[in-house]
Amino acid sequence: MKKWIAQTSMLLTLSVAVTGTAVAATKSGETSEQITYANNGKTVVPSTPAVNIEGSLYLPVRALAEATGKYVDWDEFRSSVAMTDKPALTGKYELKAPNLADGIKMGVGSSLTHLPGDPDNVFYTTADRGPNGQIDVNGKTLRTFPLPNYTPTIYNIEASGGEIKILDKWPLKLSGNDPVSGTSAITGLPNIKGRDEAPFDPKGEKELAYDPYGLDIEGLAYNPTDDTFWISDEYGPSIVHVKRDGTIIERIVPQGWASQAATPLVPARETLPAVYNKLRQNRGAEAVGITPDGKYMFMAMQNALRNPDKAMDNSRQVRILKFDLATLKPVAEFTYLLEDAKQFKDLAQGDIVISDLVAVNENTLLIDERDKFTGDKAQLKRIYQVDLSTATNVLGKYDSADAAGKTLEQMSVQDLKTNSILPVKKWTVLDAVGFKFPYEKIEGVSLVNGDTLVITNDNDFGIDSTTPENGTLLWTFKLPYKIQ
Repeated sequence: MKKWIAQTSMLLTLSVAVTGTAVAATKSGETSEQITYANNGKTVVPSTPAVNIEGSLYLPVRALAEATGKYVDWDEFRSSVAMTDKPALTGKYELKAPNLADGIKMGVGSSLTHLPGDPDNVFYTTADRGPNGQIDVNGKTLRTFPLPNYTPTIYNIEASGGEIKILDKWPLKLSGNDPVSGTSAITGLPNIKGRDEAPFDPKGEKELAYDPYGLDIEGLAYNPTDDTFWISDEYGPSIVHVKRDGTIIERIVPQGWASQAATPLVPARETLPAVYNKLRQNRGAEAVGITPDGKYMFMAMQNALRNPDKAMDNSRQVRILKFDLATLKPVAEFTYLLEDAKQFKDLAQGDIVISDLVAVNENTLLIDERDKFTGDKAQLKRIYQVDLSTATNVLGKYDSADAAGKTLEQMSVQDLKTNSILPVKKWTVLDAVGFKFPYEKIEGVSLVNGDTLVITNDNDFGIDSTTPENGTLLWTFKLPYKIQ
């Protein structure tokens, strides 16, 4: 036997709960390599041997969880370990819609939501701002829009027979004419010159017009109290209120936004804190969710704010806002701590992002966190369950360096602890890498009946794709427990 120190240990038991939490402890004792184990009658071999401590047998939590086929997550702020049973993959569906144009594929999957009362296989989704790419012109990278009149759209889809079938669609529109399209239909072009990326034609020869009503739509949520949708927009960042027929009602924007763009057809309500103006381009409001009772709305940014500057692109702190839907004002703000890029290979911290959320209830969210890789190179494609009940409300705090000497984004893990800031608690409910999901951008997540998890991806309209497939998938998973 060998002397061994167990940093995270618990008493061995073979009847582990579906989702359990163990408090970490520091123990020392003798390893017991000769012990054998079985789970549900099948032999399992832990990666680390048990430890005999004063006559009691201990096995490290991670070794126990991995040996019995569970996800395991460590929360260093609460000194706790969460173990969760893995789901089962139950369905695969593929979009086979006709191309929008030569070399431009049809796209959905930037969001996904299921409406109460609808069949379990019917969802609503969106594509983003439309086909766009990047080209180098005289040493400068330009953002191009091959279909500048593309209209961001809400789609009703069905997953059946192995296919994603488009049942209906509602292009987003105004109660009046858009100054760029000349019709009621909006475009996906940027809003504000000098703030947003400059839009160009496909060859990068001509700068296109800016559209103050243009949207880069990402998240989609349904409010059952008034039968409307809310959409999160990467440009603003903003959240947009939309009727079921696609008519835009109003837009929630950061303080100071309205002075930069004239939108007389859509009221711009400046209820987002001014610090949200400090977003990284194209990393704005990526996710939105509404509680089933219609009382609260949550918005998550894709990345850390550039607060105070670009160096914060590698910050792990991402903000989640909670709104009272009756007043459209934020009532809380929480810190979501992205995974540490150091634990992965060749992955920059700034390339770990949030891509969608589901509001299960006032204190429970599902968060989609992912890296930028595809196929065998993918390392992080996870759906986390998030508990807000013990997280610190930082609304109105740490937006500048005055309070703690650092902004929220500048803080290290130790800084968060020093300032008694508890990030949200999170644990894995799906690791899509383990199921070999092939594409990069899992951007749509939905929960049906509390125990069916559904994911879909954004195919970026197949720009630069060399494969004949559309590149949009929808997968369903059965959870061995209910989230409610």
